[in-house]
Amino acid sequence: MDKPLVIAVAGGSSSGKTTVVEKITKNLPNYEIVVIKHDDYYKDQKNLSMEERRKVNYDHPFALDSDLFFHHLEGLLAGKEIRKPTYDFVHLTRAEATEVVKPAKIIILEGILVLEDPRIRGLADIKIFVEADDDLRFIRRLKRDIEERGRTLDNVISQYLTTVKPMFHEFVKPTKRYADIIIPNDTSHDVAVDIIKSKILTILNK
Repeated sequence: MDKPLVIAVAGGSSSGKTTVVEKITKNLPNYEIVVIKHDDYYKDQKNLSMEERRKVNYDHPFALDSDLFFHHLEGLLAGKEIRKPTYDFVHLTRAEATEVVKPAKIIILEGILVLEDPRIRGLADIKIFVEADDDLRFIRRLKRDIEERGRTLDNVISQYLTTVKPMFHEFVKPTKRYADIIIPNDTSHDVAVDIIKSKILTILNK
């Protein structure tokens, strides 16, 4: 198999990365695509109490096992299947279940910090940063964390103000300079997705 095409999609929490990834995938129905979420590589915290887990800064690069993420990406690029971890966002630790991921023609990496690690972005053929207004991102995150992750209103607000917002400005937003394409997700981004699709097809057909 020829070297897979690697696409990295970064951006702030709840900026709309998943929506962009889904649109790219939908626009390429004839290609095998795997999506690897950086979020699944949060470090195992079974040795910590729940109180200690809640105090962890999940928006700092150190919270993620990027060494394993990079190792798995290298494996996929070498044509090997990997056993990817999954993360339990309710209990704030690695889940027992893992997921077997097989190599594919297109590999999409998604996460707030996928462009922060030079090893990972060095393997990406196309680098995308998804932008959205800070207020809109906060509202989306608030809704998601309460409905899907069992958080309280006070907990979400406190986490946003103490870690999410400052870490976005310190670590996430600066990676925008590495992006080949910046997508403003608070407006329609069909044109951007069409451009990305054309670039993907150009690379694959070389």
